[in-house]
Amino acid sequence: MTILVLPKKKAEAGFSVSADGSRMDIPRIGYRQKKWRRNVLLLLLTAALVAGVSIFVARLEPALPAVDRSSVWIDTVSRGPLIRDVRGIGTLVPQEVRWIPARTDARVEQIVIWPGTEVTANSVILILSSAELEQEARDADAATKSAQAKLTQLQSELEGELLERQAALTKAQADRDTAKAELEADQRLAKGGLISDLDYKKAQIAAVELAANFEVEQQRYEFAKRSMAPRMAVAQTDLEQAKAQADLRHSQVDALQVRAGMNGVLQQIAVDVGQRVSAGTNLARVADNAKLKAQIKIPETQARDIAIGQTGQVDMRNGSIVSGTVARIDPAVREGAVLVDVTFHGMELPKGARPDLSVEGTIELEKLADAVYVGRPAFGQDDSTIGLFRIGADGATATRTKVQLGRGSATKVVILNGLMPGDRVILSDTSAFDSHERIQLR
Repeated sequence: MTILVLPKKKAEAGFSVSADGSRMDIPRIGYRQKKWRRNVLLLLLTAALVAGVSIFVARLEPALPAVDRSSVWIDTVSRGPLIRDVRGIGTLVPQEVRWIPARTDARVEQIVIWPGTEVTANSVILILSSAELEQEARDADAATKSAQAKLTQLQSELEGELLERQAALTKAQADRDTAKAELEADQRLAKGGLISDLDYKKAQIAAVELAANFEVEQQRYEFAKRSMAPRMAVAQTDLEQAKAQADLRHSQVDALQVRAGMNGVLQQIAVDVGQRVSAGTNLARVADNAKLKAQIKIPETQARDIAIGQTGQVDMRNGSIVSGTVARIDPAVREGAVLVDVTFHGMELPKGARPDLSVEGTIELEKLADAVYVGRPAFGQDDSTIGLFRIGADGATATRTKVQLGRGSATKVVILNGLMPGDRVILSDTSAFDSHERIQLR
């Protein structure tokens, strides 16, 4: 079988074709070597191209993370006057609050007034009962009467003793004067030899004895007179103690009718009818709702510059803002906050202001005449160095920049270094991009 090969196909197959187009096949010398070299060259070029592309790709920086511009908070650094302040939430509380305690052990008999009612100082809120206390009051009255009777009896006895001493003194004085007169008479008789020397001596001895007796009786009288006051004072003290005990018992009996003690509003009753209460138990609370103050909770990290006397603005959350003054700073920190009292001296509070009303307070710390500042970042404390993403001039990328913060307020913070007025920075939390120095905004 003969296969005919066209001249063009022969040339492609590696055979030579004569010029006259005859059917004679002429082999081509070196064709295979040229083809092999061509294939090797193509392979080397391909390998070089792949290596170059790999190196180029390896040297490319990783793609920047993209952030939606509307999802971040962007602020512009400004320069000018700045008011440093701190903010917190709190409640209105009465300045004058009175807890009414039980004075003795007793039982609750009746609740006369219920919470929410306006009361005066003499308004009876509760009625208590105590049979033991009433008996003690009666015993105290009896003891007072007994002490009064003892005082009266002692006074009579002392006056009688004083009269006896006075009678004895009078008799002793009369005896002394009589003996003195007799001695003078006997002395004249003795000079005339009308009486014996023995009788004269007896008259002298009698006169001396009666004079000494008068001195003793006079001292007894003076002692009885002086001792009356101390002895009466002891009895008087016993009487006063009995009266004081009786007054105490009667005041405790009167306290069984529990009174408000001040003008205001009854806020709470802490006991129920029939309940036994001991002395000191809080029964009710009364507050003066006309005098309120705001208790603001300030984060402890922002409370270090607060001082008594600073100005505070309290938002009543009903469209009104009332100015006040810092009156007290709680020395303790509770739940990460410091309690600050703001009072409204001479200020009339708006309608609707009542105890336990939620309010928001702003305390002005100081006024800075010239400061470079920006909005407070979502992270970073005052007087610290943090990293913020500063937006470039193209507005499409942001680069991390170290920023030194100074003193701050509730919404602003002073920039000490790292940013200039006019710079735009991202203040939102960017902790998700801590491993990146640049981000892309879209």
